[in-house]
Formats: sequence, structure tokens, C-alpha cells
Amino acid sequence: MIKPLGSRVLIKMKEGEEKTKSGIILAEAAQEKPQIAEVIEVGPGEMVDGKLEPMNVKKGDNVIVSEYSGTKVKYEGENYIIVRQDDILATVE
Repeated sequence: MIKPLGSRVLIKMKEGEEKTKSGIILAEAAQEKPQIAEVIEVGPGEMVDGKLEPMNVKKGDNVIVSEYSGTKVKYEGENYIIVRQDDILATVE
């Protein structure tokens, strides 16, 4: 189990669309890169002026992240990215 530290968040990118809405299968190069990720684990937060700042996201949230942010990690055959909370641009509801 990967447990992020500080204000870091472990995310897993959602898969890109492999087909168009009309059913045409797209080549990998033509697929849009996913920008939406699922939050897998969340760190405890960052200490600011002696207080623990709470995290704005929680496990299971869908989020939009900066395109080139984070550190890629492969763990038990799965690809994850560890990002700072600041690299998360929005939540998707």
C-alpha cells in the first residue's frame, strides 16, 4: 500500500476513450489523453503555522490534474501518479 506524505495525493488516471460515440475504434495515438483521475490515497495534510491544514480531496474523488504534474509510480503492476494537492485543479462531480 502506498501512503502519501504531507499534502500529496496518490491518483490513478482514468483510461482514455478507445471508441468514438458512434463506435469507431481509435488508434492509441488518436485517443485523447485522460485528464481525469481517481484519488486512491490522500496524505494527512501540511503543517502551516503549527496547524494541520486539512486536505480538500478524499479517497474516491474524481479530479482534474495539471497535465505534466506529479511523479509516476508503478506498484504491483498498476500505474499511479503522486501529485501535490496544489496540482489538482478541480474535482469532478
